[in-house]
Amino acid sequence: MTTNLPHISNWVNGTHISATAKRIPVLNPATELPIATIDATPKKTVDRIIQDSLRTFQDGTWSRADPSDRFTVLSTAARLLRARIPEFVESETRQTGRPIREMRAQLGRVPEWLEYFASLVRVHEGRVTPFKGPVVNTLTRLPLGVVALITPYNHPVLIAMKKIGAALAAGNSVLVKASELAPLSVLKLGALFQEAGLPDGVLQIINGYGYETGKYLCESPLLAKIDLTGGLATYRAIVPSASANLIPITAELGGKAPVCVFPSMEVDHAVKAALFASFIASGQTCVTGSRLLVHADIYDEFTALLENRVKTLRLGDPFDDRTQIGPVISKVAVERCAAFVERAMQEGGKVLCGGHPTTNQDGKGFYFEPTIIETRPQTDLECNEVFGPVIALIKCQSEEEIVRIANGSSLALGASVWTNDFKQAHRVADQIEAGIVWINGHHLNDPSSPWGGFKQSGIGKENGLEAYESYTKLKSTVINYGVPPVWFDDEPAGARYG
Repeated sequence: MTTNLPHISNWVNGTHISATAKRIPVLNPATELPIATIDATPKKTVDRIIQDSLRTFQDGTWSRADPSDRFTVLSTAARLLRARIPEFVESETRQTGRPIREMRAQLGRVPEWLEYFASLVRVHEGRVTPFKGPVVNTLTRLPLGVVALITPYNHPVLIAMKKIGAALAAGNSVLVKASELAPLSVLKLGALFQEAGLPDGVLQIINGYGYETGKYLCESPLLAKIDLTGGLATYRAIVPSASANLIPITAELGGKAPVCVFPSMEVDHAVKAALFASFIASGQTCVTGSRLLVHADIYDEFTALLENRVKTLRLGDPFDDRTQIGPVISKVAVERCAAFVERAMQEGGKVLCGGHPTTNQDGKGFYFEPTIIETRPQTDLECNEVFGPVIALIKCQSEEEIVRIANGSSLALGASVWTNDFKQAHRVADQIEAGIVWINGHHLNDPSSPWGGFKQSGIGKENGLEAYESYTKLKSTVINYGVPPVWFDDEPAGARYG
């Protein structure tokens, strides 16, 4: 099956190296057909690549480069990426199955992340702290070393670039392990950065199964940081070795975002908001609006209109501009969605629309119908992340109940509040426990805006100054120009300790 497929091998030390013996097919989820193969990188190779990356870091070509040089490389990479957006759109659409109109909009903004971190490293300033006496204390930030970036399949280039931009700006050597389900567009970044002037060996991109290659990577004691976007199970798998090696982790681990709808919001607008929050990327985002918490005063009207709109959403070929809903990533994802529907029904849930696996017009593809299920708080569907187009709808009697249900989840990445009552907007947003709260918006993202959750949704932040500084270590240099070292004189004068 894979004999005549193109093979895209690991990008290491400035080139696509020889293929590994074991290969992994990458499927187009809209057709179920393989489109390429990638390496399944064994432990010995992973260890060698990490050692190469460490040598590159230690030689200082990038780690000690002037900030203006890093600015130039990252800015050039942004310009090159912007010129090649159509190429990346095609690759992302084919490997993820996401509708092409979504990918055009998303990837059109990705160069901004490189531009932001390029600008940040160019203007970032150290500090001089107040220090008692004739002493100057300077604070400077240094790169960490070799950092491992574990990226997912749902936004391959966007999430990779969020991490790569910050890590490279800070001067680190970067080792990316992309999801084996959608790695092809990430693999294209190696040559792009090389063309932009990034020294060979600073950015390595390797492939393999998470439970093999990802495990080997995260077990290395030579890493200086791990940045993971994935599930809680993956985080728990890598924590023991990272902890033993004192390796810090940034982890974005998903969510169960509530969409809180209040009576002052026009019903038609509220339904459009719910559709956007819930079904972008076929529900495969960490901030999918997977819990619609709707006030009783507009619930019936909202539900009737929502049901009608969901039933008319267009599933189909991701390369068709009219397609609104593409496939989920795999057969396993289809089965997971179906299992959530089955459990929801067993718990008394009412399926208003959808609820079944489906296919394209050729009988192929990993499609699942956009699904709305009326349910109640603390059910399986209300508590746990589906990562697919299966959405919980809950009728709430009051603002207090909406806030209570919104905060009842162990996941707390994002939430949105939809109301035209200015006071209510601020009051509710202030009470909601989530790392990101949108008012009259959802899925809004910017390179300057910190992104990360509370509770079991993760640790640390992507985006912004917080992300950049998380890829650095803070060095304090204390310059004494007037405190004499007289402690052991026979008659010390002005001796100071501390």
